[in-house]
Amino acid sequence: MAAEQTSAQYSLSDLLRVMERLRDPQLGCPWDLGQSFDSLVPSTLEECYELAQAIKNRDYAHVEEELGDVLFQVVFYAQLGSEQALFSFDDVVSTLAEKLLRRHPHVFKDGDIEGVVERPVKGVSGDATVDVIKQSWEAIKKAERKEKSQTGILDDVPLALPALPRAQKIQKRAASVNFDWPDANSALLKIEEELSELKGAIAAGDAVAMEEELGDLLFSCVNVARHLNLDAEASLRLATAKFEMRFNKMVELAARSAREMGELDAAQLHELWLQAKRDGGD
Repeated sequence: MAAEQTSAQYSLSDLLRVMERLRDPQLGCPWDLGQSFDSLVPSTLEECYELAQAIKNRDYAHVEEELGDVLFQVVFYAQLGSEQALFSFDDVVSTLAEKLLRRHPHVFKDGDIEGVVERPVKGVSGDATVDVIKQSWEAIKKAERKEKSQTGILDDVPLALPALPRAQKIQKRAASVNFDWPDANSALLKIEEELSELKGAIAAGDAVAMEEELGDLLFSCVNVARHLNLDAEASLRLATAKFEMRFNKMVELAARSAREMGELDAAQLHELWLQAKRDGGD
């Protein structure tokens, strides 16, 4: 009788050892050995987006899996850092823990993990309301930027961020020093202004101006999203998913009547679009 197989429960130390083995110069995996900090970036971004999609879908089995994939990226970078004597996984963990302790003085008294801040009101650390905490957070990050000789308000906003979240972060930083529209309605008026300027550039046939004005229009849309407490990236992803669903429905409807999408005229495509919207509950 064959012995019953059981699934091993691996630990973080096991994962770190697996990574070491994958990067072993003689016995490791050729693909893993060929990677560098730069080459890993695309897969890191992809894994983060896959995690975001799993969360969006409330697919928690895949959330668990995708979290593992994201963790693997962290472990991989840490292994590269260790090999080049730049930093280790322990350094990454220690730096993160120290930063969290420093940035949460309303939770960790004197920066001590077990230090407790008295809470006279349930759910509130002294006078640490959400607004006060945000102000403290920004002040702490400002001090951190100063220590890194990043004296500019926008200095540490990563260039590698996708365009929409980077625009939102830039705007948020500017708003922290009161350079901002007073409300969403004011930001909406800016959209109308930028749209008019884009129309003018199109009418003039000025390709350079078209690109510039379209960028201004998109930037203004991000401003409106921020004032409405919406995430511009998430909003666009939702709109794209909705379009994708409706377009696929159009293809399905066309196929039912033995028609090809590319053979339909504008009026027929518009009717299919309207039907797809109706079938999707609009």
